[in-house]
Amino acid sequence: MKIVNFQSSNGVRMGVVDGDTVVDVNAADSTLPTEYGAFLRAGGDVKALADVVKKAPASARVPLAGIKFALPVMSPGKVICLGLNYLDHVKEGPQKDNIPKFQSIFFRMMSSFTSPGAPLIRPKKSIQFDYEGELVVIIGKRAKHLTLENAADCVAGYTCGMEGSIREYQRHTTQWGMGKNFDETGSYGPWVVTADELPRGGKGLKIESRLNGNVMQSSNTDHFMFPVAESLVYLTEGMTLEPGDVLFTGTPSGVGHARKPEPVWMKAGDTIECEIGGIGTLKNTIADEK
Repeated sequence: MKIVNFQSSNGVRMGVVDGDTVVDVNAADSTLPTEYGAFLRAGGDVKALADVVKKAPASARVPLAGIKFALPVMSPGKVICLGLNYLDHVKEGPQKDNIPKFQSIFFRMMSSFTSPGAPLIRPKKSIQFDYEGELVVIIGKRAKHLTLENAADCVAGYTCGMEGSIREYQRHTTQWGMGKNFDETGSYGPWVVTADELPRGGKGLKIESRLNGNVMQSSNTDHFMFPVAESLVYLTEGMTLEPGDVLFTGTPSGVGHARKPEPVWMKAGDTIECEIGGIGTLKNTIADEK
C-alpha cells in the first residue's frame, strides 16, 4: 500500500494511491486521522485502512496526477540521520582513512525540509549545495532494546529521501548539524510504501539519484555498512523510537563534492530526483533563497 499526505482545500489529508487515483480516506471515513503520522500514533491499522479504501465512494477519489504532495509524516518526533553508511561513499570523502566502526548519528529539524515537488532552497551563504539520495525508514511502533530478529517489526514503511547538504557549513567543525539544517534544503516522499510490500529491512533495493536527468548516484541497499535492522538495534540501545519517527539511512557514492575534475553543486533551475526500486521517485527543483 502507498500512503500519501496531500494538500486539499480542507488542509492536509491522508490518502492511499490506487492506480491513477488517490483515495481521500478522510472523505471515505471521517473518523480516521487526517495525516499519516497521526494515523501511526493512533495505532496504524493498515488492514482497516485497506477496508476503507475498498469501500470508498467515487467522490472520495482524486486524480494522482493533480496531487500536491505534503511530507508523508508532517510532525515526526525525531528525524534521525545516518552518515557514512556506504563504504564507497566513505572512501570518496574526508574520512577515507578512518572507516567507521559505529553508526554516525545526527539529526535534522523539520524546518530543514520541504514537500515533495516543492523547490529545495540554495541559501545565500553557500554555493556548495550537495545532493544525497537516501532510503528513509518510517517507524510504526514504539521500540526500545530491539534485537536483530525483531528490529524490522517496528518499521511501518519506506520512502525516498533527499538529504540536501551545505558542505561549507558541514565542515566548519567536526559536528555536521549546521550544514544539514539550512531551511528547506531536504525532502522525503512522495509516499510511504508499507513494509509488507518490500523486502524485510529494506534489503536489495536499487537506489539512484539523477541531477537534470543525469545519473549521479547508483547503488543498492545491500551495500549498507550498517543495515536497517542493525541500525535500529543500535539506536534503541539509547533512545526510544516512537510511531512516526523518521530515519534517513545514508547516501551512496557519487555526491557532488567528490566529482572529478570539479565538484558538481546544485543551482537554481536544476531538478534533483531520488528513485528507489519498489518505492518510486522523489522529485524536487532547486531555487535560490530570496
